[in-house]
Amino acid sequence: MQYFDAIGRRKCAVARVRLSKGTGKRTINGKPLKDFLHRETLVMIVEEPFNLINQADKFDLKANVKGGGLSGQAGAIRLGLSRTLIEYDPELRPVLKKAGLLTRDARVKERKKYGLAKARKAYQYSKR
Repeated sequence: MQYFDAIGRRKCAVARVRLSKGTGKRTINGKPLKDFLHRETLVMIVEEPFNLINQADKFDLKANVKGGGLSGQAGAIRLGLSRTLIEYDPELRPVLKKAGLLTRDARVKERKKYGLAKARKAYQYSKR
């Protein structure tokens, strides 16, 4: 059986995505998509590439994702999925690129600095 592989990253999350022809089954870490990503908005983020190309029920999606939180994991899966769709059909590239689905979002958490409470938050100043 032919399949397409790609990796997607977002924040600290890394997703290995495998796409194969099928009936529209979506599995993430061995669980159905809606069981793994509880919020409807996160499911919409993952499904966005399929909705753009109008071929949602033609493919089976299998993803392994680790690191980060649910939002970062959903973004990582979306990027990996977009990359696999291009591997499947290079003609889809302009559509996905115009929607901004092929850009790796490089924003990550800023490191904590010494003398501060967080990356930029200072401890409360007391005059007396």
